[in-house]
Amino acid sequence: MTIISLCINIGIVALIVTAVIGFIMKGHKSWIMTFLQNFCGILFLFSGWVKAVDPLGTAYKMEQYFAEFHYTFEGTWFGFIAPIFPVFAKQAIFFSLAMIIFEMVLGLMLLLGSKPKFTSWAFILLIVFFGFLTGFTYLTGYVPEGVNFFSFGKWGEYNSNNMKVTDCGCFGDFIKLEPKTSFFKDVFLMFPALYFIFRHKDMHQLFTKGTRSAILWVFTAVLVYYCLANYKWNIPHADFRPFKQGVDIRAQFQAENDAMAAVEITDWKLKHNETGEEIILPNDEYLGNYKKYKGVYSVIDQIKDEPAIPITKISDFELTDLDGNDITEEFLNNQDAHFLIVNHKLKASPVRKTKTLRDTIFSLDTVVVFSTETNVSDTAVVRNVKDIVEKEEKYLEQVWKQAYLKTHIEDLKPFTDAAKTNGNKVLMVVGGADKESILQLDKDAGLGIDYGMADDILLKTIVRSNPGVVLMKDGKILDKWHINKLPAFEKVKADYLK
Repeated sequence: MTIISLCINIGIVALIVTAVIGFIMKGHKSWIMTFLQNFCGILFLFSGWVKAVDPLGTAYKMEQYFAEFHYTFEGTWFGFIAPIFPVFAKQAIFFSLAMIIFEMVLGLMLLLGSKPKFTSWAFILLIVFFGFLTGFTYLTGYVPEGVNFFSFGKWGEYNSNNMKVTDCGCFGDFIKLEPKTSFFKDVFLMFPALYFIFRHKDMHQLFTKGTRSAILWVFTAVLVYYCLANYKWNIPHADFRPFKQGVDIRAQFQAENDAMAAVEITDWKLKHNETGEEIILPNDEYLGNYKKYKGVYSVIDQIKDEPAIPITKISDFELTDLDGNDITEEFLNNQDAHFLIVNHKLKASPVRKTKTLRDTIFSLDTVVVFSTETNVSDTAVVRNVKDIVEKEEKYLEQVWKQAYLKTHIEDLKPFTDAAKTNGNKVLMVVGGADKESILQLDKDAGLGIDYGMADDILLKTIVRSNPGVVLMKDGKILDKWHINKLPAFEKVKADYLK
C-alpha cells in the first residue's frame, strides 16, 4: 500500500462517517469541517494504531532522532543543548508511548468533537512537531558527509545516502515513506490544522459532554494498557516487519540479492571539469561516446533502475561467530529445527577493576655436577627463583542489571537446557558487544550455548524482545516469542518438534 491509496481508503471511510453524522445523526454544522474532522481523526487513529502494536519500534526510531540531534547540535552555538539528547534517548520508550497515546486520543477527540478549541491547538502543535521531525530528516539529504546541518553554505545536492534517519516512522513498519513524501504529507496536514484553528466553532460534537468524556477516559485507559502490554509482554500481533512468522529468510535473502544484482544503470550524471556544468546522459549515449567525455567530464553519480522486488532488512541478514567468521549460510541451511536467541543489547555497566598478578623472576646458575658412578664431573645450568614480583593490572568487568541477568538464569536457561537435551541447536546472537563480554554473560548465566554477532538494528528488527527467542528450520521462521511470554519447552516441542 502507498500513502496515496491509504489516503483514498481513509477518505472513503471519512465520507461514509460524514454522511452518517450529517443525514442520520443530524450532528454536523459544516460538511467541510465534519469531513476534515473525520478524515484527520481516522488518519491519526490508524497511524497511531500501527505504532501502538509495536511501541518499541517507535522508541528505536526516537533513539535514532536523539542521536542525530546530539551530533547536529554538538560543536555549534547550540552545543549546550546537545547533552540533553542522550538523556532523552534513555527514555525513548516513554516518549514513544506518550506520543502514540496522545496521537490516538487526539484522533478520537476529532471524531467526537470534544473540546474543539483545545483539540484544534493540540492538532496543529502535533503536526508542527511531526513536520519538524520529517523536515529535518528530509533536509539532511542535502548535508554531505562530515558537514554539520547548520553549515548551510556547505550543503550540496540532495542525496538520500546522506540521511542518518532514513524514514520518519510515521506509519511504523506498515508503510515506509520517503522523507520528502513524509514531509510534504505534514505540510498538507497544516491546511486542515489551520482551518480547525480559525473555524473550530463549526466542529460537530457527537453525544453529550458527559458521554464524550466517558468514552475518552475509557479509551485512554484501554489504550495505555494495550501499549504497555505490547511493550512489556508481547511481540507485535500485527507484524509489518520482514521477519514475520512464516517468512523464508533464505529464499527472500537470495531473491533480494538477485534483484539488486540485476539492477541496471539507466543514466550517468556528469560534471564538466572546467565550467562545472552538470549533465545527465542515457547509459547507451555515455558508453557509446565514452572517449568524447573522458577527461572533459567527471562522473558524479550513476542513476539506476529500481530492483524488481522491494529490498528489506532481510538483505542485510549477516551473522558471524565470535572470531568474525561468517556463519550466515551455515545458519540458514540448517535443516533441523533450531533456536535463535536474539540479544540486541547487553544490559550491563562496565566497571573498572584491578587484579593482582604474580610475576616470578628466575636466575640461571652454572654448577658442577660430579657423578659418583662414572667419577666424571660436568657442568649444568640450573634455574632458581630469584624473586616474586606482584603487579596490578586493570580490566573492565560487566556488571549486569539484576533483572536482565535474572531473566537469563530463570527464564532462558531452563528453555535452552531443555532444547539442548532434545538435540536442538541453540545460537545466541548479540549486537554491539565484544567477545569477552559475551563470554562473561555465558559464564554468569550458565547457559553453555553457542554465540554469534550481528548488527544491533538487524536484531531489533527480527524480534521486539531483548532477549527474544526465534524457532527456525531450513531458513524459515516457524515462530518467535517475547521473553516474558516464553512458553515451556515441552509446549514448543508438542507444537513444532514432533
